[in-house]
Amino acid sequence: MKIAFGCDPNAKDLKKVLMDEARNLGHEVVDFPSDDPIYANVAIAVAESVVKGEEDRGILLCGTGLGVSIAANKVPGACCACVADIYQAERATLSNNANLLAMGAQVVGPESAKEFMKAYLGATFDPNSRSAPKIARISEYEKEQK
Repeated sequence: MKIAFGCDPNAKDLKKVLMDEARNLGHEVVDFPSDDPIYANVAIAVAESVVKGEEDRGILLCGTGLGVSIAANKVPGACCACVADIYQAERATLSNNANLLAMGAQVVGPESAKEFMKAYLGATFDPNSRSAPKIARISEYEKEQK
């Protein structure tokens, strides 16, 4: 899987840890810059790239994970879930078909973040699941807004 990683300066260290872990798991990593203190810029860039299909999924990091998640979700076609536990990370894919995951470097530690990322990347959305109509409704609404 090809994964885009982006963060603000608060999360540079965690981004490096997660990129290394992703490589160790056999994934291809695309690193987006981390020097811009305006987290929305990197979040939007990563989300646009994932939505265009340049990467399969994206991982976004900031202090809380909230800001990058909100910014990414402004990109049509982006579905970014901000998580703080392993169950949420797994369900981001299984129940919500999230193409981006956000975490907070000041909220979760590196070992937990690695486990969350593995759970997220290891799950696959089932288009025949009971969640499928719920996800379809979100997509329909998004298309109605254009």
